[in-house]
Amino acid sequence: GIDSLGRLELLSRLEGAFHISLPEQVFQLAETPRDLLRAIRRATPATATPAASRPVEVESAAQGLPYEAATLVDVLEWHVASHSRRTHIRFHTDGETGDALTYGELRTQAGAIAGGLQQEGLQPGDTVALMLPTSRDYFFSYYGVLLAGGIPVPVYPPLRMSQLEEHLLRQRDILMNCQASILIAMPEAQRVAQLLKARVGTLHRVVTAAELLARRECPAPVALQSEDIAFLQYTSGSTGSPKGVILTHANLLANIRADGAAIQASPADVFVSWLPLYHDMGLIGAWLGSLYHAVPLVILSPTAFLSRPLRWLQAIERHQGTLSAAPNFAYELCLKKITDTEIADLDLSTWRVAFNGAEAVGAQTIRRFCERFRACGFRPETMYPVYGLAECSLGLCFPPLRRAPRTDAIRREPFQRTGRALPAVTTDESRLQFVSCGHPLPGHQVRILGPGGRELPERREGRLQFRGPSATSGYYRNPQATRALFHDEWLDSGDLAYIADGEVFITGRAKDVIIRAGRQLYPDELEAAIGELPGIRKGCVVVFGSTDPAQGTERLVVLAELRDGAAERTEPLRGEINALTAKLTGGPPSEIILAPAHTVPKTSSGKLRRTTTRTLYEQGRLLRRSHPLWWQVSRFALAGMLPGIRRLQHRLTAELYAGYTWLVFGLFAAGTWFLVGVLPGRRRRWRFLHHAARTLLRITGIPLQVRGLQHFPPTERPCVLVANHASYLDSIALAAALPQPVSFVAKSELAGKFAVRWFLERLDTRFVERFDRQKSIRDARELAAALPAGRSLLFFPEGTFTRMPGLQSFLMGAFLTAAQAGVPVIPVALRGTRSILRGDSWFPQRGTIRIDVGAPLHAGQSEGGPENRWRAALELRNGARTYLLRYCGEPDLEGVNPPARPEEPAG
Repeated sequence: GIDSLGRLELLSRLEGAFHISLPEQVFQLAETPRDLLRAIRRATPATATPAASRPVEVESAAQGLPYEAATLVDVLEWHVASHSRRTHIRFHTDGETGDALTYGELRTQAGAIAGGLQQEGLQPGDTVALMLPTSRDYFFSYYGVLLAGGIPVPVYPPLRMSQLEEHLLRQRDILMNCQASILIAMPEAQRVAQLLKARVGTLHRVVTAAELLARRECPAPVALQSEDIAFLQYTSGSTGSPKGVILTHANLLANIRADGAAIQASPADVFVSWLPLYHDMGLIGAWLGSLYHAVPLVILSPTAFLSRPLRWLQAIERHQGTLSAAPNFAYELCLKKITDTEIADLDLSTWRVAFNGAEAVGAQTIRRFCERFRACGFRPETMYPVYGLAECSLGLCFPPLRRAPRTDAIRREPFQRTGRALPAVTTDESRLQFVSCGHPLPGHQVRILGPGGRELPERREGRLQFRGPSATSGYYRNPQATRALFHDEWLDSGDLAYIADGEVFITGRAKDVIIRAGRQLYPDELEAAIGELPGIRKGCVVVFGSTDPAQGTERLVVLAELRDGAAERTEPLRGEINALTAKLTGGPPSEIILAPAHTVPKTSSGKLRRTTTRTLYEQGRLLRRSHPLWWQVSRFALAGMLPGIRRLQHRLTAELYAGYTWLVFGLFAAGTWFLVGVLPGRRRRWRFLHHAARTLLRITGIPLQVRGLQHFPPTERPCVLVANHASYLDSIALAAALPQPVSFVAKSELAGKFAVRWFLERLDTRFVERFDRQKSIRDARELAAALPAGRSLLFFPEGTFTRMPGLQSFLMGAFLTAAQAGVPVIPVALRGTRSILRGDSWFPQRGTIRIDVGAPLHAGQSEGGPENRWRAALELRNGARTYLLRYCGEPDLEGVNPPARPEEPAG
């Protein structure tokens, strides 16, 4: 149950006490004192920290950037076309150069993942959860999901088995909200993932990246648009339940381009990162930003950094890093855990931008870091405090480049009373200090609002709102939270801030501020001060407010974890906390809770979960000890049995429905085939087929909605109907929808089967040749001649259909026939048939069919030679395609997956 920083402290002490070097895996996997004892016995003697004196050779800078890219897939394709063998990512290893991953290899392996996902049934727009650590598999899987048309959803792997139940409950909430259909997990997490599968109804498959790669399937191309979702970033949950931030390709590229312009990023840079890839700072800032700007990315795992923070700085030196990023705690960790001896020969002179964000930036931390590492070549202007949030695709405010951090010292009393940020004199020991995050990025705006919803002047604290091209459209499947996020065209950040000299100063989270006796109290400062007291675990103090109805204000509650051996001096500690609180807030706390270690709830990134702490306190569950692992697993598994029973019920219902549907269809098919064959008259045969098809759909429980039948002309006025082709059900649905007889135009291959040919001929179906050019031209002329005789023809201009959604390229036969005969084209859009019965499946699903009949389209001048007819046919084609795309509910695949078929006849 020890958190990441606590583990770092423990293992560091063990290494120092026993003069050993513990394996990195111990940091993550050790759960009991026995595990630690075994690790100590197997450990190697401590050796001098390897110096990074031999830099890794940096490749020459790439030329150009994908300025025209509209999606992340476009970005990767551009790099593959420009320099596929160029190193994109290098995996840092102590004392070694590290393995490299090229753009070409990323595209190849991601394509294999995409093919495997499509074989698993992934449809465009489906969500895929990635429960993967920092590894090649993560990069392959993320882009594989995009190439397959899915939406990646990063979730963090289980870090501590002792906290397994809490981890599972949180991931369950995320997977249920995003309705993930597939989860890609590392092999070690598959058993945990199977527990999630039992609790999440939409999750039908848990796979590893290796299993998907082993299939070596070629993916079917998918058309992506700039407004498609590129991934869902779930908030860390430090202030409440996780919410999935919708980030489109357009959002991400706008932010990446703006960030790059602010820091003058170029392919000559090198980015070094240990940040986890399931957080936006690591995923967007480090990886996707490096990918776009052709910046080589050097990757360490978060565990590698936490177990030995020196690795981060040595990697910057070895790889001549120019860019790197971390939360404030990482810089503080370097100050505490790296000795003067270890940095004696360290060279950080190549580092030009050290992003500091993702949490409150400490003025003292950045000052001490700059002073401590100045001898290593670290310049004050390298420290780069920034502000951003997932709802803005990461970055929102950046300071001027090549400027030392700016700190604003303000008077405490008027700020806490009225929110006025008045400058303080240097001799004021009670002053507050906030660090500037600079100005909004180009194309973005911020404003500060007061309680009345009016914009505040400079040096007045209020809620920070923003807008710009990076801003999210809302939270996934959470309209209530989305409504709370938006205020007209502005988005509420949830943070408090003020502006001074045009620069933004973040003061805290609005939800964390405690209102007590008319004063605003900010927990961060008090938590940090209490954490410095002897006997209190630093970083394990939470200060929060709890409503006190009797007093009409908030109770100020302090929860602090005790260090080992401090239990006997709890009363002196209470007195010290009382005095410290009174000094900083003007009064003592309402309640002080001194708790054992591991009581304070935290997020996966180590942030305090104040809202969760307040909820547990008010429910009386704050000091309950965690249960054994077997108990957590058993309870979670038992809770998953009921959803499993429901899914089994749904599966049996679906199978019974499929069997019933085929039984009904078989009975109808035999009778319909016979009666259509013996009934006299084309109109009578169509009328019977029309009623039979409607009855079939009604009996099988498939609702049919038809709109626009008023556009269908009388029998004596022929026309050409064109419909999208999505399923074997299309013809049945059209027969049920159209009251007047039409002649289907079918491929000549169907005429080779007697039973099929005889039935279709009785319905006046016309067969055309697709692969013989001369016969194709002759068939087109015969069809044009048949139209004046009063026959309306119905074409599927795609010629075929596939299991993947999308309107494919059109053959021109239907439109040439209409242009040559001088008759209108009526577009007919089908929606829902593919979902009921897919092209490669014989398992019908429940669903609704909707058919929209469009207004007749008339071509321009079509008389004269072939050139005029071709021009008129193109006009008809474009008009019909526009209508079908509007109503069929599927993407445009023209040019994405061109079918292998002969050149169309020109006349």
